[in-house]
Amino acid sequence: ASYSSKGPSMRDHVVKPDLVAPGNQMVARTVFPSTLTNQYPINVTTFENASGNYFKLSGTSMATPVVAAAAALLLQKDATLTPDQVKARLMKTAWKGMAATASIYDASTNTTFNVQQDLFAIGAGYLDASAALANTEKIGSTQSAVSPRVVVLSTGKVQLTSSYPNLAGLNVVWGSNVVWGENVVWGSNVLLANNVVWGDNVVWGTNVSSGYNVVWGDSVVWGDSTPFSMALSTAGDN
Repeated sequence: ASYSSKGPSMRDHVVKPDLVAPGNQMVARTVFPSTLTNQYPINVTTFENASGNYFKLSGTSMATPVVAAAAALLLQKDATLTPDQVKARLMKTAWKGMAATASIYDASTNTTFNVQQDLFAIGAGYLDASAALANTEKIGSTQSAVSPRVVVLSTGKVQLTSSYPNLAGLNVVWGSNVVWGENVVWGSNVLLANNVVWGDNVVWGTNVSSGYNVVWGDSVVWGDSTPFSMALSTAGDN
C-alpha cells in the first residue's frame, strides 16, 4: 500500500517487512463512542447486523492483528511451535505470485504511483493462513528465524547476509543460501542471481543526495545502538 514503509531498516539494514497482510479498510470492533468514532463518524460501520461497534481503518496497525490471528491459529493446531517456527512457516508459505511491479492510484491527489514489489516491499510474500495451517514442516527448535540483513558489496551491489556482528554463532535457519528446504522463502521476483538483491542500479538511485546515502551512507546517525527485532514485521497491503 502507498502508506507502507519499505526496508531495509536504518543503520542495521535488516530486511523488512517479513511479509505483507491485508491492511486497507479493515473492519474491527471498537469502543463506541470514542475519540475516533466522534472524529470520523463516516468510518463507523455495521457488521453482522451490529451497529456502532465496528470501525473501518487502514494502516499497518490493522495488518498486524491479521498476522497475529494466523499465528494464533498455528499455535492452536500445534502448541509446541516456537516463535521462530511460527515465523518461518508463515514466511515460507506466504503467497509469492505478486508481479514484480505494480501501480497504485491515489484518488485524493489524482496521482498514480509505480512501485517495485521487491524484497523490501513485500518481504516473503502475502500472508496465506490456509497454506500455513496445511504445512507441517518445522525448523529446528534451536534455530533462529531472525530476519536477514543486507550489505553493500564493493561492486555497489546489495546482498543478503545472515551474519549479525553481535550475535556470533547464531544458528540462522535461512543460511547462506537464504533457502529453507527445497522452496525459496523469498520468491524469484525478489532475488537476483547469486543472492544479490539489487543490481548496479539501486532502487534509491545513484545520486548521492537521494535516499541511497540516507540508508547506506556513513553519516547515518540513529542512536548509539539500534536493537533489531526477531518478531514478525508486517506491512499493510491492498
